[in-house]
Amino acid sequence: MDTAELHRRIDAVWRLESPKLIGTLMRVVRDLDLAEELAQDALVAALERWPTSGIPDNPGAWLTTTAKHRAIDQLRHRQLTERKHALLGEDPEHESHVMPDLDALDDDIGDDLLRLIFTACHPVLPREGQIALTLRLLGGLTTPEIARAFLQPEATVAQRIVRAKRTLAEKQPTYEVPRGDERHERLDAVLAVIYLIFNEGYAASAGDDLMRPTLCEEALRLARTLAARLADEPEVHGLLALLEIQASRGAARVEPDGTPILLAQQNRARWDHLAIQRGLTSLARAEKLGGSTGPYALQAAIAACHARAPEAAATDWPRIAALYDQLVDVLPSPVVELNRAVAVSMAEGPAAALPLVEALREAPALTNYHLLPAVHGDLLEKLGRLPEASAAFLQAAALTGNAREQTLLRQRAAACVEA
Repeated sequence: MDTAELHRRIDAVWRLESPKLIGTLMRVVRDLDLAEELAQDALVAALERWPTSGIPDNPGAWLTTTAKHRAIDQLRHRQLTERKHALLGEDPEHESHVMPDLDALDDDIGDDLLRLIFTACHPVLPREGQIALTLRLLGGLTTPEIARAFLQPEATVAQRIVRAKRTLAEKQPTYEVPRGDERHERLDAVLAVIYLIFNEGYAASAGDDLMRPTLCEEALRLARTLAARLADEPEVHGLLALLEIQASRGAARVEPDGTPILLAQQNRARWDHLAIQRGLTSLARAEKLGGSTGPYALQAAIAACHARAPEAAATDWPRIAALYDQLVDVLPSPVVELNRAVAVSMAEGPAAALPLVEALREAPALTNYHLLPAVHGDLLEKLGRLPEASAAFLQAAALTGNAREQTLLRQRAAACVEA
């Protein structure tokens, strides 16, 4: 294996394992900056040793063991320093650092990454800071990816992350999972983080592949863990239902060469029907708990309409449009409005949806959102306004950072010119 390929594989391992590694280290050292530093030290050790020894069979375990050893060394050094200070009569109010039990779990979550997500969503931070910091550290998303998820400039998101870390360092909140009302207060942010991690995996905002399956799998794992431990929270089940049903389409969304396949053209026999059934069961659970109008449950109900249709032509688009009407009320956003316009176009025709989409062109949040001109182009194409449709598809291609989507959109633009 050449050096470039080895580094590419190490980078892939790091993107997958670093969030869980930081979560584990946080339980040990209770210090976010130190946890990040120790994780980076483990990566440096891997870059030094793996070119010679090869990537281990379980690279995550290797990184964790290496980082834990360094954490123990750090904590022992702190204890030694504190004992010397005590003998000299210095720093009497300094907090004593006790060696932790690395195997002890101090709450009922039982998952290091999920525990740290709850911790990072601390009320000392504004909601935007909670989510941005958690996605950066624990979701494995880059700052540009988070900026695209928020539909905001990269500089704004970068500043949020810096401010959030500075606030945590200054306030020094207790790093633990809250209980009762305090846990409930943080739950919305935790669910939003898991949802955005899944979305980046389901439709990658940049890169050569349409999907990043490892992110989808991690988000699903977190949602399943959360649902098992917070069984009475309807929106937890609503989110899990949404992710299960969306993930069920993964194998049918791309050709063997990676070319995207639009929903209407997907082979539904390739959908994972066990995953669909799990999603429908979770949706029923959310509805039984009184959460049928929660934002995630409503999105899951929309996904269920697609899942229940044996073929694209059988999709209950009027029902989907009605569900989007409800979703706009509980989760008002231009992205939801755009999705609602798509449903209206399918239920009532492209002419009914075109004014809705064109009105959204004035929304500042959608200025650089590639799906707005993509949807606009689709409607114009259906209405026979092919030159305008081609221009819209080219605009969409210029806005997306995903190579597969760029190719598809340029192909659609060319097809409009050739027709």
